[in-house]
Amino acid sequence: MTDKHLTVRFLMGMMLTTVPALSRALETDSIYPHQNLDEVVVTRYKINRHNLTPVSVSTIGKAQIQAQQVTDISDMSALMPNFFIPEYGSRQTTPIAIRGVMSKVKGTAVGFYVDGVPHFETSAFNADLLDVTAIEVYRGPQGTLYGRNTIGGVINVYTHTPFDYQGTKVKIGYGNYNNMVAQFSNYTRLSQTFGLNVGGYYEHNDGYFKNTFLGKKADRLNAAGGKLGFYYNPTDRWKLRLTTQLDYTNQGGYPYAPYDTEKQQLSDIAYNRECGYIRTISTTGLMAHYAGNGFSLNSQTTFQHIHDNQSLDQDFTSADLYFVTNGVTQNTWNEEIVLKSETDGRFQWVAGVNGFIQSANQDQATSYFTKGYIQPAHYETPTQGAAAFAQGSYNIWRGLSATVGLRLDYEHSKIRYSREMITISDGTQKHLKDFSSSLHFLQLIPKFGLQYLFDDRNQVYANVTRGYKAGAFNQSFTTDDERSYDPEYNWNYEIGTKLSTRNGRFGGELTLFYIDWRNQQISHTVPSVGNVIDNAGHSDSKGVELSLMARPLNDLILTANYGYTYARFLDYQKNETTNYAGKMLPLVPRHTMDIGGQYTFHPRRGIDAIRLSADVQGVGKLYWNEDNAQVQPFYALLNAKAAFQKGIVTVELWGKNLTSTNYLSYYFVSSGKYAQKGKPLTFGANVILDL
Repeated sequence: MTDKHLTVRFLMGMMLTTVPALSRALETDSIYPHQNLDEVVVTRYKINRHNLTPVSVSTIGKAQIQAQQVTDISDMSALMPNFFIPEYGSRQTTPIAIRGVMSKVKGTAVGFYVDGVPHFETSAFNADLLDVTAIEVYRGPQGTLYGRNTIGGVINVYTHTPFDYQGTKVKIGYGNYNNMVAQFSNYTRLSQTFGLNVGGYYEHNDGYFKNTFLGKKADRLNAAGGKLGFYYNPTDRWKLRLTTQLDYTNQGGYPYAPYDTEKQQLSDIAYNRECGYIRTISTTGLMAHYAGNGFSLNSQTTFQHIHDNQSLDQDFTSADLYFVTNGVTQNTWNEEIVLKSETDGRFQWVAGVNGFIQSANQDQATSYFTKGYIQPAHYETPTQGAAAFAQGSYNIWRGLSATVGLRLDYEHSKIRYSREMITISDGTQKHLKDFSSSLHFLQLIPKFGLQYLFDDRNQVYANVTRGYKAGAFNQSFTTDDERSYDPEYNWNYEIGTKLSTRNGRFGGELTLFYIDWRNQQISHTVPSVGNVIDNAGHSDSKGVELSLMARPLNDLILTANYGYTYARFLDYQKNETTNYAGKMLPLVPRHTMDIGGQYTFHPRRGIDAIRLSADVQGVGKLYWNEDNAQVQPFYALLNAKAAFQKGIVTVELWGKNLTSTNYLSYYFVSSGKYAQKGKPLTFGANVILDL
């Protein structure tokens, strides 16, 4: 039976036998649903009050975030249709795939925002999430409003403010593998116009996988951070917000081991030099929001500093062959000003300008121990960009509206590169190469959409959108023509419907999409060199997304999410002898699914509330490389949680991968064939005080 037939039968079975869940109905289940909070809505400064714009978006609210133990962005994998985050290596790399569109290393294919503050690199995505009230995932390219490097979609994270919540929260948790978590936050409203919040966290894990050669865990983790926010509303029209956050990570992060592809067997981790990743991120955002008569003006100023150091035994064996150190210091300033309509009229609009300045200095050194020398290299890559955009939606007739948007995006980058060779035995230094080069890109990014509202609960829509990811310079290359790579872009075509019953107890969404992807940026690993990116030619991705929600009882919520993606190379002639046309795109699961439920009951004595939740996440099959030689079959993970609340105290018992499912989270070919095993059974307990 073909995959298409299996998919049709699976979808029919879900629609007939699974009781629904997700999206907007589940948001209202949160204690502080963000769509009803003016202070949080301010961060959604690109969404009009009377929204006539069709969009494919999934949202999880606070209740689901807590029930499914979402503590960082990687915990969201498969919770939403066609949303997948392969968890491997370190926090330096957090590739996110939406509808099969992913950037594995350099840059990002998905925009990531916390309360409207952009995070510019995937190395800044994965940190502990504090006080989150809702997470939105916009599926498909969002280039018209969000610009470069949102070719796959956008993630918006929303947190509390002192104007929607006041109090102090403390969380202490412990689990197997000596997993320790401590969090603290306080939100204080000092007056009618001024509020303050402060918070912090610490996380430790001994690691899941042992390096048998060194006799210690390969993937230990220590992380800590803090946040501070000032909120000032001097008048009814003005809202000002200044937030700053500091995150520090020190981890092992590379539990790679040789993999026997014939026996499908993973060997012990046994490389001779300790690997690690140390990262410091500082993010500061200043928002100024003005509400005028029929319009609003929002300014978002952001500065982000990233400093990280990676050390990697790149041969991953007990032999002393290659060792790489890589340090990056990056500073990015970003300014965006958005003006939008704030009426219930037939014409809704949003327009704005954006500019950024980025500096990045990188020092990389590869030690060739058998050859007796080290090759250090230094890169300076300053980048600047500017954009102007506008989007309008018009209510043509009754529930029928049309949307047209356009963005002009310009980017210019330079590189100054130098490489030396140092003899290990006597320290003799030799200059090898230096060069300077520049790139610039100018892109028009349009959007077209139609939407028909049957009523305020039911609609159908169609979208045509373009996505764009800028080209850049390779930090690793073997020949001069590999110094840089070109932009990639795609066209996304989709139709969808959102339906719910009058009482809101049952609802669902269904979307069909097709993505035409040109000049796709593909990364491949060159032994003793690193990751090299080139352009693959022409690919496409097509699929289905289904979200269902049911609340048959006041205290019972059932959810089901399913995504199907069929993504392949249409044209990829890698070299004279290798043609990948017709092969499936790597790291793109054919199926993603999550089926779960939450039930809350209130005993008459002793305990105020007991909340029970469980879900099954499914992923696969997926191919690891362009040649499709190795595949990860479909696998499922069972997770569960029980929470007991009495007054200000909540005790949580949780477990993930309760069936100890054995799967690979990563496979790659370098000097050999290597893989990383997926996380084993984990469990623990949390104590939460809400003061």
